[in-house]
Amino acid sequence: MMDAVLTALAEAPVIPVITLNDADNAVPLAEALMKGGLRVLEITLRTDAALESIRRIAQAYPDVVVAAGTVLTPQDFDEAVEAGASLVISPGATPALLSAASTAKIPFMPGVATASEAMVAAGYGFKYLKFFPAGASGGVDALKGFAGPLGSLRFCPTGGVNKENMADYLALKNVIAVGGSWMVPTALIDEGRFEEITALAQDAVAGAGR
Repeated sequence: MMDAVLTALAEAPVIPVITLNDADNAVPLAEALMKGGLRVLEITLRTDAALESIRRIAQAYPDVVVAAGTVLTPQDFDEAVEAGASLVISPGATPALLSAASTAKIPFMPGVATASEAMVAAGYGFKYLKFFPAGASGGVDALKGFAGPLGSLRFCPTGGVNKENMADYLALKNVIAVGGSWMVPTALIDEGRFEEITALAQDAVAGAGR
């Protein structure tokens, strides 16, 4: 399963971090992002519409990697899997969450902010990690520092990543992708302005330079 995620990220290493207030917008949004070249979509579990949105996208577009974000507990993890998520992402990682995810059938990207946290996650078998909050945790310089002693790990920086600096992150060998919400503004989603979102996605893919 992780191979499918990596293949999708190789084509467009930008993960839109999406907050959906209405599940009716889920499928049109996914279609807009796919038209823009993005195939790994993170739906954050921050709203009541999140799980239903994951379910609808997974059913409508089986080839899209639908990630559940802001997963904080083993219960969140189970509910995301049940809804049809094919990747689970967390802003951090508790021992309980790491333990539950280590036996799951779908890939998990735990969040880390320090070398120690990355080492703990690696100890549970996770080599692909979310670096969060990237900007506040040292950004590009921190990831450069991780590269030597943590050379087997790969990161997806999120938090403070934007159109202007994503290329700096993606230039690092230990970065597999970046995550951000600049191409999916909540206002555009709520107003159904999906053509504009497609244009923003296309711009993000072009800016990724891969």
